[in-house]
Amino acid sequence: MTQHAPLILDVAGLALTDDDRRRLAHPLVGGMILFSRNWQDRGQLAALCEEVHSVRPDLLVCVDHEGGHVQRFRTGGFTHLPPMRAFGELWMKDALAATNAATGAGYVLGAELRACGVDLSFTPVLDLDWGASGVIGDRAFHSDPRVVAMLAKSLMHGLLRAGMGNCGKHFPGHGFVKADSHTDVPVDKRSLKAMLADDAAPYEWLSTTLASVMPAHVIYPRVDSRPAGFSGRWLNGVLRQRLGFGGAVFSDDLSMAGARVIDGRQVSYTEAAVAALDAGCDMVLLCNESVKNPQAVDDLIDGLAEAQVKGGWQPREASEQRRLALLPSAPALGWDDLMRHPDYIHALRLLP
Repeated sequence: MTQHAPLILDVAGLALTDDDRRRLAHPLVGGMILFSRNWQDRGQLAALCEEVHSVRPDLLVCVDHEGGHVQRFRTGGFTHLPPMRAFGELWMKDALAATNAATGAGYVLGAELRACGVDLSFTPVLDLDWGASGVIGDRAFHSDPRVVAMLAKSLMHGLLRAGMGNCGKHFPGHGFVKADSHTDVPVDKRSLKAMLADDAAPYEWLSTTLASVMPAHVIYPRVDSRPAGFSGRWLNGVLRQRLGFGGAVFSDDLSMAGARVIDGRQVSYTEAAVAALDAGCDMVLLCNESVKNPQAVDDLIDGLAEAQVKGGWQPREASEQRRLALLPSAPALGWDDLMRHPDYIHALRLLP
């Protein structure tokens, strides 16, 4: 049977419980996502990541750690990184300084996380700053897709130097709509031609640099009636075939409001996961249910296993290879060594 571990789950606390270990050991689980509630100090975070990797060395430990207000770890020596808009503002004054600063930020971000055992941060945001979206806001680099692409590529170069992959989000673009897909189902009525000319353009320009992509829980009705993360037309027809992307695709969190309704019908987490995988996602995330409703996490694992047996979805070896490719391939510097490393010290000086 083809191996494929598509589920990315979270845990409630500062250390693993027996239930956490049981879930993470399941062959359908491919990783864990961290949140601020999983942070006490650097020693505890490193111990938690080591615990996860002791369950299975191939588990991918992820986090949303972008800079600005989306930065899960802020104390214990972690650098307070600026929001991505700061690099766009610097670009307007000195483009070369902005690209160097973005590379420095990527290196600092990746190296600090890796020193604590984290494998991947879901960054950079490639959404354009249209000035309408409260949930994107200053997380976006700029309103010009060319500037976004250049600064994102610079940041990804810094991540690569730290031994970390990357994840461009939220394909094909979340910056134009006002509604927040965490609490609503946003609808963007622009045409495919308009999307390709603006919001989706960075994905084509960066298709050989992006290691992974996360689609938006946004409906673009002139392209497909389903949100992009559940749309084969968007993920296979546009992202992979038209734009040439060959890396991994993560669904956004299945517990968000934008993922709860597909084809006008309320769906279960299992139904949402199967729909995302069938549409072309390699991995699917379920976040925060470990705190609110742990049974829902078990139901998703059991439901996806049952759907596999019944032929509801087919594991893909290529998806598993894309997941494994996101794991760091070289050892990380320890925290104390990192603090003294000339590249790290230089990167800090480049930050705006």
